[in-house]
Amino acid sequence: MTMKHGIPVDESILDAYLARLGFSDVPPPTLDTLFGLHRAHVERVPYETVWIALGERRGIDLLESAQRLTNGTGAGGYCYHLNGGLSLLLEWLEFDIQRHLGGVQPKPSTTNPGPAAGASGNHLALTVSVDGDEWLVDAGLGDGLHDPVPLIEGDVVQGAFHFRLRPSDVEPGAWRFEHDPHGSFAGFDYRPGPVTEEEFHERDAFLSTSPDSGFVRVVMAQRRDAGGVDSLKGKMLTRIDATPDAGRELTSEAEWRAALTDVYGIRLDHVEPAAVTTVWERICADHEVFLNRQR
Repeated sequence: MTMKHGIPVDESILDAYLARLGFSDVPPPTLDTLFGLHRAHVERVPYETVWIALGERRGIDLLESAQRLTNGTGAGGYCYHLNGGLSLLLEWLEFDIQRHLGGVQPKPSTTNPGPAAGASGNHLALTVSVDGDEWLVDAGLGDGLHDPVPLIEGDVVQGAFHFRLRPSDVEPGAWRFEHDPHGSFAGFDYRPGPVTEEEFHERDAFLSTSPDSGFVRVVMAQRRDAGGVDSLKGKMLTRIDATPDAGRELTSEAEWRAALTDVYGIRLDHVEPAAVTTVWERICADHEVFLNRQR
């Protein structure tokens, strides 16, 4: 069988993907299935950049992303990998899905106003049609959606986070997602038409290799659940929910590795110990620089 993107179903990857998300059988393309897959994906497949710090280079090919997410290491990634893999899984399950050119804007600051609203290409956005209704689906935002959201203007509450969905001011015919003030970014827009993988290559190269990229500068992981998000940035592990904490500083490589495994499911047994130690030493050095700036 071949789905509309032209990638034949790989039964071994399909079964492994569903197993990682807690499904023992191939589910039908229903709204209940869409919700179940989305929730499981954001809860079990982390948004993370540990692989960048370890010097790994990844492509954003849909099948390659799905293979990596099912390789048994607990690997995650960012939007191109997470939404890419999920979109292929949904296609294989015969959902009516469309990929879009999106653009996430960080929270503005006095030193970095961030990019203007619009589809800059730094995000792969997804929409799914089920029984004639359109849904925003996104497993690639880190602390974003827990459930799909219907494409209807209004406020959305999911756990500790309050979102707003409205028509985009800069992308005609599309939508804008506005994040909760406690979230890690301001919001995103997307273009309504379909997008090809090639349109993301240049931006992906920047995000994964440039010293100006936040993904390169900060070793991080996020895991969403119904109540909030577990966020690891450098040495700081923080729970953000209805009663957010100030975070806990991880004080050893063993504690950092344990957090990666216990909270995010990321296992580094396949990585040379010296490489892991090098990443931890870099995290410690970056943390000292951060502390010195606060003094």
